Amino acid sequence: MWGSRAFLAGWLLLLLVQLLCLEAVPISIDKTKVKEPEKKPEEPPASDTGLHYDRYLREVIDFLEKDQHFREKLHNTDMEDIKQGKLAKELDFVSHHVRTKLDELKRQEVNRLRTLIKAKQDLEGGNGSKSTLTVDHQALLKQFEYLNHMNPHTFEVEDLDRLIRSATKDLENYDKERHEEFKRYEMMKEHDRREHLKTLDDEERKKEEEHYEEMKKKHADHPKVNHPGSQNQLKEVWEEADGLDPEDFDPKTFFNLHDTNGDGFFDEQELEALFTKELEKIYDPTNEEDDMVEMEEERLRMREHVMNEVDSNKDRLVSLDEFLVATKKKEFLEPDSWETLEQNQAYTDDEMREFEEHLAQQEQDLNQKAFDLQKQRDELERQQEQLNAQKMELQQAVEHMERLKSQKVDPPPEVLGEC
Repeated sequence: MWGSRAFLAGWLLLLLVQLLCLEAVPISIDKTKVKEPEKKPEEPPASDTGLHYDRYLREVIDFLEKDQHFREKLHNTDMEDIKQGKLAKELDFVSHHVRTKLDELKRQEVNRLRTLIKAKQDLEGGNGSKSTLTVDHQALLKQFEYLNHMNPHTFEVEDLDRLIRSATKDLENYDKERHEEFKRYEMMKEHDRREHLKTLDDEERKKEEEHYEEMKKKHADHPKVNHPGSQNQLKEVWEEADGLDPEDFDPKTFFNLHDTNGDGFFDEQELEALFTKELEKIYDPTNEEDDMVEMEEERLRMREHVMNEVDSNKDRLVSLDEFLVATKKKEFLEPDSWETLEQNQAYTDDEMREFEEHLAQQEQDLNQKAFDLQKQRDELERQQEQLNAQKMELQQAVEHMERLKSQKVDPPPEVLGEC
């Protein structure tokens, strides 16, 4: 669920710093000790960043990459200057063709947002006039911080600055949002379990509780998990995945072996791949007690921990220098034990209580809406019955008049009086 987006969490900053391909550092390895690598399938297309403006972001960067001047400036600009918007000012010097295309991309994006706003209004039953919709567009476009809505026609320096700042901020919030999403998942799972227990009799409930505790115990009974990013953890990968002698462990060689795209950095996907052996100690998709959603959360927890420890400039990438510095720290050589998810409940008792209260309130609101809708339906049916009865009376009167005409009989005096 979350794994497909994790790789792209640092994607923007990676492109902004490393659009120019770097050659991997040559390494010297005793090939007699290395397992024959399997042929890798073609790399799939990059995953979606999860940002609602993902396509716009990608297209802007793709076109900027085509401008030689911008590429050169990019290569010589450090990460902090990029974040502060200094790179955005170079937009004034890109080619006319690129600027024209960026203008077109921005117009398309503004039109897309306006279409979404209009669709949302239609769904909510808004049928305002054209002028009202225009005002709504301008008011609602303010919430989209990644572009300047006051100028919907041309892509300017401010637009690039906004795009960089917004994407950086949104991607940096990825982990926080992921934690909240996983917390909701865990609380809903527990809520469903409790609701299921309510449907059982005492004997069935006892059996279900015993089975639940047995599965928890079975899941927790696994080999020791190495601290992510520690010497022991990486040596295990070196030995079991790379087929190398643990006594010959060399951090620089290890880095180059697992920098799979050869760009001189560990991105988030490359880091997460290092934890597969650890996760296999805890999770098996064939076991009832092992939840694969929790496995992915554990993987991302490990990646987040290593990033926090090693990524000193906070660009969501681990350079070779950062990696080598980390391998000299005490935390790398003598790490603390790693507490897995079963030792760290994702939510507190208070959060669970609030969550269930919220669900109960939602259910109550839905029931009230259902009740109100049923009342409206009953009233409409009653009115329809009245209309049908009136229609029937009118139809009978018309038929009666038609019969009288066909028989050439004068209508009764009371009918004439009514006329």
